[in-house]
Amino acid sequence: MKKILLSLGAALLLAAGAQAQTSWGLKAGLNLGKYSGLSSGYSDLQKMNPSFYVTGFADLPVAPQFSIQPGVSLQGKGSKLSGSIAGFDGTNTINTMSIEIPVNAVYWIPAGSGNVFLGAGPYIGFNVSGKEKNRGETEFGSGDIETDINFGGADDEMKVIDAGANFMAGYKLSNGFLINAGYGLGLTSLYNTENKRSNRVLSFGVGFQF
Repeated sequence: MKKILLSLGAALLLAAGAQAQTSWGLKAGLNLGKYSGLSSGYSDLQKMNPSFYVTGFADLPVAPQFSIQPGVSLQGKGSKLSGSIAGFDGTNTINTMSIEIPVNAVYWIPAGSGNVFLGAGPYIGFNVSGKEKNRGETEFGSGDIETDINFGGADDEMKVIDAGANFMAGYKLSNGFLINAGYGLGLTSLYNTENKRSNRVLSFGVGFQF
């Protein structure tokens, strides 16, 4: 999966390399993250976990109304469980921060004084930090416990690499201002065990392309 995503990204960049009308952009906004692959007892307790993203990108035209957008992105993801299960009543929150490299194919549709845009493409991410926090009560008492998440290849660690697909839509005004929404679909497991959890992220943001 990782080799396929990297090969696709390289091919898209090579295809766009000969184009001269490159523009640049920056966008940021709200991420609402959760995990897929939870067992039924846990999935019923899952809530969207808010975080943020910041993305810098290049827009490389390859055909009329069509461009390729490679970028670099700082992405906050994770999950949140709230409720009572297995003798614990409270919240469990996982927050991770990753550096992602997305490569999106974007189609532009003239509308009014600007353009509607629709896009999709692969991403590969590298987890750089994370924390897990438990806040609530057990039969032994109440309190908060916060631990750092370790990344690596051990069974008790989260994987360093996350890969998947991005989908986005939005509107670009004639002055370059962007309004956008997106969805990140993780296609790889986050853990080294049989745990098959993967990222799901809904995002909303604004930006500027110049």
